[in-house]
Amino acid sequence: MNAPQAIRNLRGPGQLLLQWEDGEHSLSHTRLRGACPCSQCRAARLSGGISLVRDDVRVVQIESQGYGVQLVFSDGHERGIYPWAYLRDLVSK
Repeated sequence: MNAPQAIRNLRGPGQLLLQWEDGEHSLSHTRLRGACPCSQCRAARLSGGISLVRDDVRVVQIESQGYGVQLVFSDGHERGIYPWAYLRDLVSK
């Protein structure tokens, strides 16, 4: 999966906008935080743990990792690296 052509972080409304060849897609910061792919969050989801994400959580920093992005959230969580294919899959759901 190729990287999007552009990424825009809209902190006010809490949206991450991803521009791929087929158009612009958005994901809410809350959805992204709840779908964090880090091992700790994945283990919690697999064990049936429900992690409540506050509506006011925001992406405060985006770090490029080549094959995806590391998102840093306002609640201090920064472990998840979101591969491009994973982000694309989140958009499709």
